[in-house]
Amino acid sequence: MAVEQHDSSTADEGGESGESGAYPLGLSLASAAVAAAVASPFVWVLLAASNVPFDVALDIITRETTVAVFVNSTVMVTGVTFFSILLGVPLAFLTVRTNLPGRRIWTILVTLPLVIPSYIGAFVFTSAFGEGGDVNEFLAPLGVPRIPDITGLEGAVLVITLYTYPYVYITARAGLKTVDTTLVDAARTLKHTRLQAIRRVVLPQLQPAIAAGALLTALYALSDFGTPAIMGYNVFTTVIESATRRGGGLDRAALLSLQLLAVTVFILAVENRTRNNEKFAGGRQGGQASLARLGAWRWPALAFCSLVVLVAIVLPVVILVGWLLAGPEPGWRVPFQLSNLTNSLKLSLAAALVATLAGLPIAYLSARHDTRVGQLTERLSYFGYAAPGVVVAFALIYLSTRTFPSLNQALPLLIFAYVVRFLPQSVGSTRASFLQVNPALPEAARTLGRTSVGAFRSVTLPLAAPGLLGGAALVFLTTMKELPVTLLLHPTGYETLVMQVWQAHRNQAFYDAAVPALILLGVSAVSIFVILSQEGYDVK
Repeated sequence: MAVEQHDSSTADEGGESGESGAYPLGLSLASAAVAAAVASPFVWVLLAASNVPFDVALDIITRETTVAVFVNSTVMVTGVTFFSILLGVPLAFLTVRTNLPGRRIWTILVTLPLVIPSYIGAFVFTSAFGEGGDVNEFLAPLGVPRIPDITGLEGAVLVITLYTYPYVYITARAGLKTVDTTLVDAARTLKHTRLQAIRRVVLPQLQPAIAAGALLTALYALSDFGTPAIMGYNVFTTVIESATRRGGGLDRAALLSLQLLAVTVFILAVENRTRNNEKFAGGRQGGQASLARLGAWRWPALAFCSLVVLVAIVLPVVILVGWLLAGPEPGWRVPFQLSNLTNSLKLSLAAALVATLAGLPIAYLSARHDTRVGQLTERLSYFGYAAPGVVVAFALIYLSTRTFPSLNQALPLLIFAYVVRFLPQSVGSTRASFLQVNPALPEAARTLGRTSVGAFRSVTLPLAAPGLLGGAALVFLTTMKELPVTLLLHPTGYETLVMQVWQAHRNQAFYDAAVPALILLGVSAVSIFVILSQEGYDVK
């Protein structure tokens, strides 16, 4: 207990910077170098846009097609966010505040849609519900007319919602567990019905949590490339990818990338303003709330939860397994190339290693030294994570073709793009681990003759190792399923799992997508469990 008290007092005094009293110049320079490298692609987007002649830029921006892309993207993001809230909040309430049968099981099941990358869900849905698809063939003998194709705006909103509503669900669930229940009880004593108490007391306290989940959902929908492309719905990401891949449309890609970044910043600003305007702090649990008894409503509630899980999880997995078992032709074979898996593993391992090493100085500086450089570099490291992958890919293509031709379609550039995108996963996990290490321990090592670097290597680093490994695991698992960056920056002839799935979609070769898609589902499942364990998520 004495050690914990010393830890708290030391942290209040500014961590190790307070102990040593010296400004961490070397650490600050290293962090600044990493942050500058991560932010550099966005500088190239600005340069690319500024190089477009004004009259050409004005013509591109005011074109009817450009305006349509902006409107399409806005409508899709708004629809996905709205329906994700419509699904996520009721599910959170059912699994936290009611006597729903099997609440713990449903808590896990309704989180699992995050396991499926949305582009795999889109591929499965368009093929299953299309003409001659599995679902239509199953329903035909039952006399059910053909189901309309799931394409366009409706299909994109449906699929992205199914695989992003858990963001709202998880944050809303966490918010419900910290709602001040004494206010709810007080509202009930004032003759409010339970529904009125929820509307007037619970929802205002829950707004910050819902806003946080809605932000994640909106950013994912805005940056999603695979689902709109498969659904044939033109948005920013699909048009940027097409213009970049053709090579002759870099001017348009640059301007649209700049617009997309502006929309991203706008969404972040709206969420931040919503958070700052909240009147309710929440966070005080005034005792264990009694669970709402559903009574006869438990059956509709169970049907609601079952339908979501059936459509989002069971149906896609069953269809993928069905494709695999059916085989592409007489004489069953596994439609899979081992080299695609090994290439994905190599890229993911390399990205995880580089991101872990690059994130070390930023995480340590922000955790142990209260400096403006530490705060700034940590914030800059999140740029790539908030920006869509197609924008990062375009910026690096522009950089390599104009300045470093030898890097064009080279593995180092692809790995760098992964690091730009997923560095915050490593920084966040590593920083949290450094904060858990008692500063008195490395200080004791220094009093015994160790240098600062020696104390860090022999004391701090081993103690923080679980956080480093957790962050590396997240980068590895996320890199495995990254689609737009891989498609645009991969070296010619270097195939991966996501590229095999994408090629199968283009060729409508469903069987060829089965094994890589199922492997990616397994990878995604592991990533979800890592995320939930890192955040201390529980199912009580």
